[in-house]
Amino acid sequence: NENFDYKRNLPKRGLSGYSLFGIGIGIMVFGYWRLFGWNRERRRLQIEEMEARIALMPLMQAEQDRRSLRMLRENLEEEAILMKDVPGWKVGESVYHTERWVSPLSEELFNLRPREDLLHKRFGFLWYV
Repeated sequence: NENFDYKRNLPKRGLSGYSLFGIGIGIMVFGYWRLFGWNRERRRLQIEEMEARIALMPLMQAEQDRRSLRMLRENLEEEAILMKDVPGWKVGESVYHTERWVSPLSEELFNLRPREDLLHKRFGFLWYV
């Protein structure tokens, strides 16, 4: 009269479905929290870098203006040498009919220099890349 154990008796393995779902949601919440923190830090650093660029912009513009004026002076000296035999030629006469300062074009600055200098000025350093 012995009882025979016929029921399935598998040991319980691992966590339940609800606990796994809760762990997954917790990991996702933690990941999004870290992601938002990183994005906030990146935005703060980007603002700091932009403020530094804005602060340095007048200095960089002054350097560029000095470079342009030096090149214009050298071009005028070269023009005086080249056009000394042409009667009625006025060295440094503006092609614009105005008294205001007009920034020179890159071709105007580099017309007496090697072509590589002009190409380097135009395409040598693209700082928005």
